Amino acid sequence: MTVLPDDGLSLAAEFPDATHEQWQRLVAGVLRKSGKEVSDDAAEDALSTALEDGLRARPLYTAHDSAPDPGVPGFAPFVRGGRAEGNTLGGWDVRQQHTAADGAAVLADLENGVTSLWLVIGEGGIPVSSLGRVLDGVYLDLAPVVLDAGREVDPAARELLRLHGERGVAKEAARGNLGADPLGFEARTGDDGFDFAPVAALARRCAEEYPGLRALTVDALAYHEAGGSAAQELGSSLATGVAYLRALTEAGLTVEQAAAQLEFRYAATADQFLTIAKLRAARRLWARVAEVCGAPGGQVQHAVTSPVMMSRRDPWVNMLRTTVATLAAGVGGADAVTVLPFDHALGLPDAFARRIARNTSTILVEESHLSRVIDPAGGSWYVERLTDELAHAGWEFFQRIEQEGGQAAALRSGRLRQDFADTWAARSAKLAKRREPITGVSEFPNLAERLVERKAAPVQPSGGLPRVRRDEAYEALRARSDAHLAATGSRPRIFLAALGPAAAHTARLSFASNLFQAGGIEPVTEGSFEDSGATEVCLCSSDALYEERAAEVAASLKSAGAAQVFLAGRPGQYPGVDAYVFAGCDAVAVLSATLDRMGVS
Repeated sequence: MTVLPDDGLSLAAEFPDATHEQWQRLVAGVLRKSGKEVSDDAAEDALSTALEDGLRARPLYTAHDSAPDPGVPGFAPFVRGGRAEGNTLGGWDVRQQHTAADGAAVLADLENGVTSLWLVIGEGGIPVSSLGRVLDGVYLDLAPVVLDAGREVDPAARELLRLHGERGVAKEAARGNLGADPLGFEARTGDDGFDFAPVAALARRCAEEYPGLRALTVDALAYHEAGGSAAQELGSSLATGVAYLRALTEAGLTVEQAAAQLEFRYAATADQFLTIAKLRAARRLWARVAEVCGAPGGQVQHAVTSPVMMSRRDPWVNMLRTTVATLAAGVGGADAVTVLPFDHALGLPDAFARRIARNTSTILVEESHLSRVIDPAGGSWYVERLTDELAHAGWEFFQRIEQEGGQAAALRSGRLRQDFADTWAARSAKLAKRREPITGVSEFPNLAERLVERKAAPVQPSGGLPRVRRDEAYEALRARSDAHLAATGSRPRIFLAALGPAAAHTARLSFASNLFQAGGIEPVTEGSFEDSGATEVCLCSSDALYEERAAEVAASLKSAGAAQVFLAGRPGQYPGVDAYVFAGCDAVAVLSATLDRMGVS
């Protein structure tokens, strides 16, 4: 019997500890009741979840799930944070993005919790000539500015430094990033003619004159937005960072100076554990690169809530997604966090959306006290193991890129495009089958909602890697339904025929209603099929009642004019039933074909 110390919490201390094997036997017993005959490790595997990059999330982690020592914050391998104090002194840097020349919005952000600015300059953003007007009233020694200027980085950087001098900002007080990212620009646009010489000159100037200013950003969002996995995002960022180190040292900077000029930008998603592990793994991987190169120091990270996860329908749910993503970024140890407004996918955000975005960080830092503890996920067997596994997967992808000749060569050969496309195709299949649900879009859609309208955002540079969204397939279906509504005054409809008492049909009726609304098809449950205005019908009931009545009811409905009869349930042999809808079916294919038959183009 285990003897525990007398700590005043001795309840049940006389009972022996349960073993892992005992737990597996209990799991096997539960699975056996659902028809799965498994035992021991197979029982545990049956509850595991497949992740991207060949990883699996297991249902239980214990102290036996070992991972390398993560060290302590501020010391290599920097898994637990790049700085010894973490974010405990004042929280993370709340960095808000602006793409329009709206000085009032900039000041409103700074006066209400934002601590630095991320300005998109040039094509798809603010004209270089308007930079002074946008920053009018901004104390540049207190509010760091991060530029994102694409090909116009040199004139934009020179204009920002001119403003620093004009406003009397001491060079040692300047903070921020000039945002040069030639490979990120190429990934976005396909343009490989970016001259690195001005970038190297800016980096040398920052290294020699502006100790708190960086010249380059390694923006991994381009790879995330192209459909890349977490490991592919990590590997691409490492390869880009290494390419910049090579170019800067060749231009005359020391490796220490070159490494100090880089800031890394990663996506934070609503998959909180994966985001936490990705940021921790990124610091570990870059520490390894720096060690090999002989450059001390950790990785400076800027986390941005994922544009890929933002939905255009029911955009209010994006507030919840970005909150979870921000929490994950904070727990993962990001130095700066940008919360994209909930209406980001619809155009330029309004004042309310910007307010909610900046207050998301404020709530987590000031009210939830998330930054009081450094690396709050540290020591979690699951997080430590996932960090380790993701680090290995990211390193493997990085090595593949290096074997291709580096990031530039992999971009130009089309290898990265194909890798991201393959990953996105696999994920799209899960989205289509609703294995990865999108709340408000593929699950619990609201056909009665009015679309949120916003002013159009500047057109972003394109021509390189694609930009994907989780909701894109369902958005196309809903757009077809909207067009039909505008043209005819009504949405395409389907009649849901409930057989038997409520206890028999409610679950499948709700399932079918949910599924068809995801494609913009209005379910009709009241009255008769003849009065519904529908041309297709879906039977909803229990398996037992299907055996008794499905064939008869299907024949009756077809006699009444039903062009297609669905059945909500696993495929069977029911005369008169044309197709089946069930959990795990390809919802996008079913809904697209249904709209085609209904003449909804």
